[in-house]
Amino acid sequence: MRRGALVAAVVVAALAAPASAWAHAALLHTTPSASVVLNHPPKQVAMTYSEAVEPRFAIVSITDAAGRRVAAGPPGRSPTNPDTLVTKLRPIGEGWYLVYWRVISADGHPVRGAFTFAVGPNPGPAPQFPIPSLSETAATPQLLVARWIVFLSTMSAIGLFVLRALTARPLVRVLRGTSLRALNIALWVSLGAALIATPVYVVLATAQFALRSAFNVGALVPLLRSSAFGRGYLDLELTLGLFALAAAICTWVDRPERPQRSVAELLALIGALLAAAACLIVPGAAGHAAQTAPRGLSLAFDWFHLAAGSIWVGGLVGLLVLWRSTAELLRVAALSFVVPRFSNIAFASVMLLIGSGIGSSVQHLPTLASLWQTSYGKTLIAKIVLLGGAMLLAAVNLSRTKPRLAAAATRPTLAAGAAVLLRRLVSGEVVFVFCALFAAGLLSSLAPPSKALARLGHVSAKVGPGPVSHVVTQSGYRLAFNIDPNRAALPNSFAVKITRGGKPVTHAGVVARFAMLDMTMSELSYRLPEKAPGTFSRSAPALVMVGHWGLTFEVTPPGKAPFDVTLLDHATG
Repeated sequence: MRRGALVAAVVVAALAAPASAWAHAALLHTTPSASVVLNHPPKQVAMTYSEAVEPRFAIVSITDAAGRRVAAGPPGRSPTNPDTLVTKLRPIGEGWYLVYWRVISADGHPVRGAFTFAVGPNPGPAPQFPIPSLSETAATPQLLVARWIVFLSTMSAIGLFVLRALTARPLVRVLRGTSLRALNIALWVSLGAALIATPVYVVLATAQFALRSAFNVGALVPLLRSSAFGRGYLDLELTLGLFALAAAICTWVDRPERPQRSVAELLALIGALLAAAACLIVPGAAGHAAQTAPRGLSLAFDWFHLAAGSIWVGGLVGLLVLWRSTAELLRVAALSFVVPRFSNIAFASVMLLIGSGIGSSVQHLPTLASLWQTSYGKTLIAKIVLLGGAMLLAAVNLSRTKPRLAAAATRPTLAAGAAVLLRRLVSGEVVFVFCALFAAGLLSSLAPPSKALARLGHVSAKVGPGPVSHVVTQSGYRLAFNIDPNRAALPNSFAVKITRGGKPVTHAGVVARFAMLDMTMSELSYRLPEKAPGTFSRSAPALVMVGHWGLTFEVTPPGKAPFDVTLLDHATG
């Protein structure tokens, strides 16, 4: 119990510390700056991101107050900075302009935002630009199902190969009349599904990135390797092909009836296992793991998690195949040999699955509370619950079925019941694990929580959407906050009136910090000057994207201790 409490304390402490991650391509700065009024019209708009983005998947719409497009062409990469997109402008005149952008991150997630700028000297008040819908995500049903099939078929194929080549292989020599043919067929069915599903998924994702029909293959094929995400999954197709070749050679030269493997069999087995291991590196390299620091540790956690899951899920599928394909007279004897061997491997795999999952969660979750406060965390909970259900059935299987199968040799009356119980429990495990894999696919389509959550501290109020008028009492002070219009891509007015005992608090220092909570990006900070006794306000282009923001107001009363007030704001377009 002491060791368990110590482990729990370490996990909680680790989750309480911030994790370092760029989950998506964050917009760092723009030229012109957001909400700036220029004396002379610019010739181009430049946007610098936290990573290099592919111009062919980027959308940059620049319009005037009347909705007319003023961009002179599609965006291109800056010749001096690969992280910067440049969009040329036609000659423009006085007035306000809206820049709306959408790019694809290296992990295949779309990111959108908007900002405004004006050309003076008298551009007038900023108009209410309509902001395009920001609902596009990488978690569309079509992409989720395709990604789930890729994960399921790939992991099942690898697990089936491990079961066939290591766990069940001696069965042919120990029990006459048995065969591994059904396991071989299941392996090739899974591998075939993976080899077909992977390029289909890349085509579907690329079609969404490029806003084209998935059936327009001629236009999509040149774009398949244009994104880091597309290159990653095409590399997965290549490694799957190598694994298929290595597995074919391994099964062809394998002679399971021999007591010992030959040198050729050993070399073929090692080559196939290395090819399988290579397949499991690619998803992490094309997803969140590659974007999380320290990158090596994150990729290692991801690989161990996938490897352990593959051995478990493929082994469960293999047991069902073995149960179905083995003659009824030999079924109990075959299962009595294979199940104990698989149970030992499965137990180690589950322990590795839990450990690597905890390590990966510590890296991606900035706080313990983000586990139940964010979509990413809630999906992770759903995955944990599903895996917990599978583990519970596995425990029942281990405690009840395994002893019955072992005792069936001396008590034949237990044989039929033990085999049926095994099939039911393993079938239940398979359902839970398959659902957990779907949750994993959804998890890889969502952005990990922003590390700004770790710096928020106590949230005094949740405000928005729409104009904000809210009063907070803290440290003996009354603070009346006003945010108008509380809309992204517009100059917003941020004001706080500070009183104590009904009297205005003058000459205080007030600094507002703005942290984007839906994705990791640069934090903005502005000092609010005193415009009236006790009233501090400023108009600032702080809410540059639609979504949830943490607004922290650092208040330093004259001669008193400073304090912070944090608002959780929802800004719309």
